[in-house]
Amino acid sequence: MLASRRCPCGPTLSVDRGATRVSYRIRQSFRYAYPGPIAHLRHRLIVAPPLTYGDQHCLSHTLDVTPDADVRWSEDAFGNRIATVEAARVDSAVAFAYEALVERVAGRASNVGLATLGDARYREPSALTFPSSALRDAAARLSASGDRGLALADRINAFVADHMRYVPGATSILTTAPEAFAQAAGVCQDYAHVMLALARACGFAARYVSGHLIGEGGTHAWVEIFDAGGDPASGVVWAFDPTHRRRTTMEYIFVASGSDYIDVAPTSGTFVAPYIGEFTSDRSVERVPLDDAAPDVKKPTYVGFSWGDRRGSNPRPPESQSSALTN
Repeated sequence: MLASRRCPCGPTLSVDRGATRVSYRIRQSFRYAYPGPIAHLRHRLIVAPPLTYGDQHCLSHTLDVTPDADVRWSEDAFGNRIATVEAARVDSAVAFAYEALVERVAGRASNVGLATLGDARYREPSALTFPSSALRDAAARLSASGDRGLALADRINAFVADHMRYVPGATSILTTAPEAFAQAAGVCQDYAHVMLALARACGFAARYVSGHLIGEGGTHAWVEIFDAGGDPASGVVWAFDPTHRRRTTMEYIFVASGSDYIDVAPTSGTFVAPYIGEFTSDRSVERVPLDDAAPDVKKPTYVGFSWGDRRGSNPRPPESQSSALTN
């Protein structure tokens, strides 16, 4: 049943299926508390939606931090908005609060340039999506159906949804597509990785998307597939959510994309200390009246931000905490 595949969620926020314009307020908060001071904090945050993507527009956003730290904003190789944070010392805790106002206006489709269609990062297997023989066999059977283009992409999406079971805790943030496919269980990240492996094996260019789905308890993952379409100058984008066995709707908010989860991990970094921190987080997405969508705000607002993570070479949250960020 579809309900068994749903990510853990709080109160469901429904969107009128006939709505052509809708605005959302995103709030995320994170806090790390430490037994003592940490040193040489360097951290990366990927939580800010693009200014414009297809029919989605980020009207404003803020980053608030306690305590203050140096922040540098940039774009990565995928065009994602990155906050890099550095602090020589954090005494006992760091707290981060992010808020964004996002609007979607139906009718403007997403598209990509021809360079993206041929980008090897979207066509070749990535670290977490390299196919096993079982995945290659499944891709061959899907291709043998005779479907092409959107029909084949729909078939792959349905196959993944039917094959997998949504089981929180069955995988980690570094579980590969072959591992998730073999056990036929995982969370939205695993559904996306399995679909990416199959789509690329079937000849599609495809990418991993991290964002928000209204009503879900954590951030959500889905897949975008590219096709040349009928325009010789650009390609079309089809977005699929294999966790829910459907194409995406106005209830989805795009934040970042890459070849797999590693490229879009919401939080990653290093610091020096003989201990790790205690991590807590919260998130909400609410629909706001269109009159409250700050029509006078034309540019995003940036406020100083600091972030903490554990020491050493492991750049991501401990597996026991990953579901708060990745599911």
